[in-house]
Amino acid sequence: MPDGDEAAGTSTGGTLTPAALRAWPLPEPTGGKDARGGVLVVGGARRTPGAAMLAGLAALRVGAGRLTLAVAGSLAPHVAVAVPEAGVVGLPEDAHGSVTGAGDGVLDGELARADVVVVGPGLDAPDGTLAVLRAVVAGTAGDVPLVLDAFALGVLPDAQDLHEALRGRTVLTPNATEMTYLLGLDDGADEDGVDDGAAARAAGRYGVVVACAGAVAAPDGRRWRSSTGYSGLGTSGSGDVLAGAVGGLLARGADPAQAACFGVEAHGTAGDRLAARVGPQGYLARELLDELPRVLVELRVR
Repeated sequence: MPDGDEAAGTSTGGTLTPAALRAWPLPEPTGGKDARGGVLVVGGARRTPGAAMLAGLAALRVGAGRLTLAVAGSLAPHVAVAVPEAGVVGLPEDAHGSVTGAGDGVLDGELARADVVVVGPGLDAPDGTLAVLRAVVAGTAGDVPLVLDAFALGVLPDAQDLHEALRGRTVLTPNATEMTYLLGLDDGADEDGVDDGAAARAAGRYGVVVACAGAVAAPDGRRWRSSTGYSGLGTSGSGDVLAGAVGGLLARGADPAQAACFGVEAHGTAGDRLAARVGPQGYLARELLDELPRVLVELRVR
């Protein structure tokens, strides 16, 4: 068991260790799939359907009960076959397969019943992403948690009309490049500006929880740092897994800061285990998925 100082400090900031996280236990929902929460992932342009699928599967792997994937319409039948655990909704797209928006009410029913919405994995066009993001904000109650990733982060600085509606219920999961856009650093070109305080600056600017490169920050000033993570996590699809894992933990009932902390630590620990088994680099993002439930079992209170 953690000592008194460690247990008291977990939810207020510090290093994310297994002992510390056990002192901040996740909600343990019981019952059927609806009791464990439903996640809607909105993403998946024609060229990048895997991003939405990875995010959705990660949400299920950390314990969410129900999954819906909203992807480019031409992909929907194929994604439904590839991910039989998910319901699939087709979104309007342009001739290049980029999602152009949420359509004429096509997402209304899913937004109304979703417990969490993850926006961004696999989207590839700014205008369409912004239209989707606006539809998600308009179609969800103000207390429904959101996770923004990838292109949804790139359009956020220009979506001033949405900032107030995102405050207090949103988790951002940027990589270093995306963080530069969020902070307005040299048009996204200067990753050297992404230091240990970057997540805290972004959290304060947008009023949300931010998880970036093993750091988690809340808008109230709390900060955490993961003790895990090899460079192998910097691989295609890894960020989609993190975004989905955070979404799944939110669906289970964790608050944004707790979901981000557990998501970051589980993601990093999964990478550590694959680094030991496969090599520091070279493992695949899809391989992280199988590790997530095992890691979370070990982070339960004993």
